[in-house]
Amino acid sequence: MSSSVPKPLVVLGFIYVLLAAANGLLCYCNICPDLTCETDGYCFASKSYEKSTGTLVEAFRCLDKQQVSPPDNPLLCHYANTPRGTHRIKCCKDFDYCNKNLTIPIELKKGPTDPIPGLWENWMTATVAACVLFVLLFVILIFTVRRQRHQRLRPHYNCDDSTEAPDLPILGGVSLKSMIEMTTSGSGSGLPLLVQRSIARQIQLADSIGKGRFGEVWRGRWRGENVAVKIFSSREERSWFREAEIYQTVMLRHDNILGFIAADNKDNGTWTQLWLITDYHEYGSLFDYLYRNTVDVAGMIRMALSIATGLAHLHMEIVGTQGKPAIAHRDLKSKNILVKTNGTCAIGDLGLAVRYDVTTDRVDIPLNNRVGTKRYMAPEVLDDTINMNHFDSFKRADVYAMGLVFWEIARRCNVGGIYDEYQLPFYDMVPSDPTIEEMRKVVCTDSQRPSIPNRWQACEALSGMSKVMKECWYQNAAARLTALRVKKTLSNFNIPSNNII
Repeated sequence: MSSSVPKPLVVLGFIYVLLAAANGLLCYCNICPDLTCETDGYCFASKSYEKSTGTLVEAFRCLDKQQVSPPDNPLLCHYANTPRGTHRIKCCKDFDYCNKNLTIPIELKKGPTDPIPGLWENWMTATVAACVLFVLLFVILIFTVRRQRHQRLRPHYNCDDSTEAPDLPILGGVSLKSMIEMTTSGSGSGLPLLVQRSIARQIQLADSIGKGRFGEVWRGRWRGENVAVKIFSSREERSWFREAEIYQTVMLRHDNILGFIAADNKDNGTWTQLWLITDYHEYGSLFDYLYRNTVDVAGMIRMALSIATGLAHLHMEIVGTQGKPAIAHRDLKSKNILVKTNGTCAIGDLGLAVRYDVTTDRVDIPLNNRVGTKRYMAPEVLDDTINMNHFDSFKRADVYAMGLVFWEIARRCNVGGIYDEYQLPFYDMVPSDPTIEEMRKVVCTDSQRPSIPNRWQACEALSGMSKVMKECWYQNAAARLTALRVKKTLSNFNIPSNNII
């Protein structure tokens, strides 16, 4: 018996594996690594007669009940079982591996010796099979999308992972990060669209970890791993769509950019929740981390360098067939930066980001009513003199905000037991929720910047950091350092060898 498998069956087999979303019936699968697949629908076995080689080819697979039509009597289990056909199929769901020993009789009738009629019949059979598969896949896609849009999201969530999100390694030991790397080859962000849909509906929300003007952020569980779920209200659809769109930019995935996993929506017909699913970082935002903890010199440099590295990657244009456009953040602040367990940072919240289209020489500005955070706005943004048609203007505003974030980190640097309490930039110059006018007076009219303590001059690293900050927040935007220049400058700071990123 030949070991070759017809290409349509191979493609169909992989689709069934990707779409199997819940624990259920175990089936024998002759293309799976461990010869086993799992489904909540049917097992099937098929046998085909290859006239060109005169051999029989057998296939054993899973058939997901949720992805076929009609679910209780799948078309796929009957479409090829003609009395004199050269392809037969049987389905079962009585017990695990029920398809392994299914008896599939197939009548092999010798055709005429003239090769031309046989070749014509093979071509016709292949054409009909391809058409049926195409229609079937189209029905599966339509059914999946409609089912997802009308699935009801319960207002309270069961946080017990044993039901839909068992505490088991993903795909037999493959981590979520590895799965993304395998499916995207590092060139994009997130999982393939169909897999995103399967994963998102299985996530169990565990506890709320933050709130903002867009909605709230939850820690979720999916098959034993933590994920962060950012939930937008339906009023913030533009921000949700924009952020998901930016995260899925080709070549955006980077260690210092928050890792995107999936985007989904939950709709019960009367209200809609918009989900953005990303990597989960237990230390939380840089704002939260600095409020609770101090850092040593190496930790300060590690954080600052990782932020500059992430921003430089955002700002960088990568030219090529799978190139990446230059992106500016427009809302960089300590609350939009996550702290990883290794002490480095990842930039998140790209809902206000803009992209530069080099082919049209235009800035792709999102159509929403939100503005950036007033406390971190550059002088040219506050006094409305920024050139919105010049992409470098947005990058320079990002660098200004990055300088303020560096100041927040440096205040918490513990040198010889001496450090400052955590404060936001301009804490001693404006109220807790300043207006545009109040920030404009301090930053533009009075040219004020956060104060640099005298003690920083006694420490080489803090002195160097203060110099970088001042070159980031120049009043003249054109005089500021670029993110790449900041990255190179910080990488030359002396860090003990055991603390290098």
